[in-house]
Amino acid sequence: MSLLVVGLSHRSAPVSVLERASLSADAKVKLLHDTLAAEPAAEATVLATCNRIELYADVDKFHAGVAELSTLLAQHSGVALEELTPYLYVHYEDRAVHHLFSVACGLDSMVVGEGQILGQIKDALALGQELHTAGRLINDLFQQALRVGKRAHSETGIDRAGQSLVTFGLEQLAVRQPVGEWAAGKRALVIGAGSMSSLAAATLARVGVAEIAVANRTAERAERLAEILVASGTGVVARAVPMSAVAVELGWADVVVSCTGATGLVLTGDDVAGAVSGGPAGLSPTPPLPAAPMSGSAAGGAAPQTPRELRPRTPAPQTPAGLELADADVLARLVAAAEGGQRRLADAGAARTIAPAAASAEGCPVDVPVGDGRSALAGVDASSLELHGAWADQGEAAAQRQPRRGNRSHGDGAPVRLALLDLAMPRDIDAAVHRIPGVRLVDIESLAEASADAPMAADVDAVRAIVAEEVAAFGAAQRAAHITPTVVALRAMAAEVVAMEVARLDGRVPDLDERQRAEVTQTVRRVVDKLLHAPTVRVKQLASEPGGAGYAEALRELFDLDPQTVASVSRADAADPKNDDPGRAS
Repeated sequence: MSLLVVGLSHRSAPVSVLERASLSADAKVKLLHDTLAAEPAAEATVLATCNRIELYADVDKFHAGVAELSTLLAQHSGVALEELTPYLYVHYEDRAVHHLFSVACGLDSMVVGEGQILGQIKDALALGQELHTAGRLINDLFQQALRVGKRAHSETGIDRAGQSLVTFGLEQLAVRQPVGEWAAGKRALVIGAGSMSSLAAATLARVGVAEIAVANRTAERAERLAEILVASGTGVVARAVPMSAVAVELGWADVVVSCTGATGLVLTGDDVAGAVSGGPAGLSPTPPLPAAPMSGSAAGGAAPQTPRELRPRTPAPQTPAGLELADADVLARLVAAAEGGQRRLADAGAARTIAPAAASAEGCPVDVPVGDGRSALAGVDASSLELHGAWADQGEAAAQRQPRRGNRSHGDGAPVRLALLDLAMPRDIDAAVHRIPGVRLVDIESLAEASADAPMAADVDAVRAIVAEEVAAFGAAQRAAHITPTVVALRAMAAEVVAMEVARLDGRVPDLDERQRAEVTQTVRRVVDKLLHAPTVRVKQLASEPGGAGYAEALRELFDLDPQTVASVSRADAADPKNDDPGRAS
């Protein structure tokens, strides 16, 4: 069996194709089940993010495997095979391992060096383990990829070359200004409350926006994210608003970040045009802060709030009753947790998330207790944002939608009334809004173009060296493991021969006492062990080298080993819980 990966990414396909080929959570499950049902594949898992879809499988036939996996990707993504084929890439055996390790280190990311991909790889492995489609090879490969990624980030300065997609997007919106200077005092609208949206909200608070409104289809998730932001200690004013109020909130906002799993556009050209025409740049109608938490009926579709006043650009910090602002580093730790690869990028709100045990379906796992002073924030630690985002992602279903071509940002020289950052795939914001005067749009496609011109850090070379070293080590370990069942079967056959010959000796010399019989048996075993020791040690060494896979077959032929015996040893080894421990991926 051999490792095969078939996929497409932002490096091989235009955003319009990636947008159409995105996989919902249900589509991933069906894809993996169908892959295992196909003849060439014995185990598989899928790595699907906002800018890549890759199907990994252990196959026994290369050409048949490529054909089958390509067909299945087309079938479940909804893009015709003849249209998808020009954008697909294929990696086999060591090249497939090299590809995944490079992905894990952030070398193949849109923003080189970003760490969130580690969370996505962990989710892909967890999905395969949950569905029992990941066997020994996939488990070993993905667990090693996680270790390689962590090693690259700890031993090199690759983090200096990369940054979160959110930060990179905000830099593109700020153009030539420092992000902190550009964001200071602005009002932001964050649409969605999943992992990426939560990271965006935290980043906006960290860089100095004055107020954040959070809109989400599920009101509770928006309210919890707002509570976490208020408790962060940055001084930002955060509030939850119903999705029905988004059009009104646009007239209030200076910056909008959207990342949802909506089945259609969240913001149309008419929505944005109406918001921009509603007031001059820098001063726009703003709804009052709600006096009480949003009720379920309000979340479900109540009439949008009506703007009643013009408010200063920098409102005074406010906090919910019973909460006080804590040290300013709390939010920084939340952002560091999210940006440090502990949680994946939100796959357009669509990816399956294996949430931490604390994230129950009944409610948000983040506890913001009521109390005085610092004690009120004892429960808001560095993992709070991650837990909230994972919980929110679980409640958001994804769907496919048709591509909308055309995307460019508003000219740098024109005054910007509304800055839009669309991190969803498929996109949330109509690409045509870039034609509206006073609007600047940055989305996945423009981020891909901008990142292509970003300077590469010197540490990238060091990471590439780590990847090459780890690929060689992984290949050697896998090749050595491949011959182990044959060696075990050989020794089992030798032990059986010893037992048969000792039994025959008992029949010929029945007068031997127990001590004599034991000494003869031990002597024969020592002779066999010494004869087999050098060949088995050497064959393991040879098998670990490139091209060494044929030594197992040679051993089976030379000693006439029963293939069924070798196969039974392999199955027993694969069934050993120590060789298939889901906890090792955590």
